[in-house]
Amino acid sequence: MASGKAFKLWVVNVASFVFFSLLGLTGLINWLVLPSGYEAGSGFVIGLRHFLREIHEWTALGFMLCIGLHIFLHWPYVKGNLQKHGILKD
Repeated sequence: MASGKAFKLWVVNVASFVFFSLLGLTGLINWLVLPSGYEAGSGFVIGLRHFLREIHEWTALGFMLCIGLHIFLHWPYVKGNLQKHGILKD
């Protein structure tokens, strides 16, 4: 594997880990820490909930793009295994 490709894969893997960790953190805070419904009241808590939801949604988009790029960079390996097992005909 060329070192340029290895570096690209490393960057995509690190970015995927960061996005996944941020997704988990924002999701858990919104779900388990911040009150919802009538308990939330108004003001700062509602603003924080909406802010975390926006961060969560944009992070999810970034994570999906990273996973797509990861599969694209590994496509020769994926294609080779699919052909080897007779799932993909060339």
